[in-house]
Amino acid sequence: MNYKRFIVYQGTVGMAASMIFPFYILLIKNVGTSYSQFGWAYGIFSLTAALSYPLIGKFADRAGDNIFLLVYSWGMALVLLAFPLAYEIWHVYLLQIVMGILGAVQKNSEKTVLARFVNKATAGKEIGNYHVWTSIGAAAAVIATGYLVDFLTIGSIFYLASLIFAWSGFIIMKMEKTAPLSNAE
Repeated sequence: MNYKRFIVYQGTVGMAASMIFPFYILLIKNVGTSYSQFGWAYGIFSLTAALSYPLIGKFADRAGDNIFLLVYSWGMALVLLAFPLAYEIWHVYLLQIVMGILGAVQKNSEKTVLARFVNKATAGKEIGNYHVWTSIGAAAAVIATGYLVDFLTIGSIFYLASLIFAWSGFIIMKMEKTAPLSNAE
């Protein structure tokens, strides 16, 4: 996989994540009884991610970036299928724990791939350009999802995002067949 393909992959997962994260509060409000439960849900997500980083980092170099990106894509695709089925707040908390681990996998993998690709002398410029393209996709997804929520149920957004995460998994699988992540392409 080359750097441009990685940006396409990251743009895809960024779009899928941006479709759901701003709209969590609507789903959790339908499941829970207060906004404080949203705070707990997001806090559990962040805490789980923080505690997962050391273990993920330990295995990242041995397992390879592609496998970690694939685990993230397919893991998120599956987890998002369960979100609309959650009807108790503890279901949401459990899903947040899984998503915290997956979020740590993604963030760690994103950073390691970037570290392997960018030239140290121009790292700031290259990473800045990377963020431009991935952020444009995320912004478009949030705006479009706002309109979709007006016409669809909140649960359907999670299903749609699940499909996009699954598609990103296919992107990684296709890249895996051609070559592992490297700066050689």
